[in-house]
Amino acid sequence: MMDSQNVKNNSGVAKDIEDNKVIAILAYLVFFLPLLAAKDSKFAMYHGNQGFLLFLLLLAVNTVGTVVPILGWLIILPIGNLLILALLIMGIINASKGEEKPLPVIGKYTIIKPPESH
Repeated sequence: MMDSQNVKNNSGVAKDIEDNKVIAILAYLVFFLPLLAAKDSKFAMYHGNQGFLLFLLLLAVNTVGTVVPILGWLIILPIGNLLILALLIMGIINASKGEEKPLPVIGKYTIIKPPESH
């Protein structure tokens, strides 16, 4: 038997997900969008954090791939960017399904903290 508080919380979470799904999807392309448009949404901020982690990985891969001659240009850049593209697609799919599922390898870190639940 579910109590009324639990039902209320579940409906609040479902409403948050439904209201902020587009912002969560766009967070993988523009990670700071949830900070501007949905800072009270736990769902959007979670995906904003995932998008920011992906952005940091993109910076690291492209910096290392550019600085390391030959090996970086021929191996690190193409393979690293393909892996980042795969993570980007996985994140967008998770957000579109309304899931807070961490991305492989990088998803366990939190830089942008989501708001506390009330």
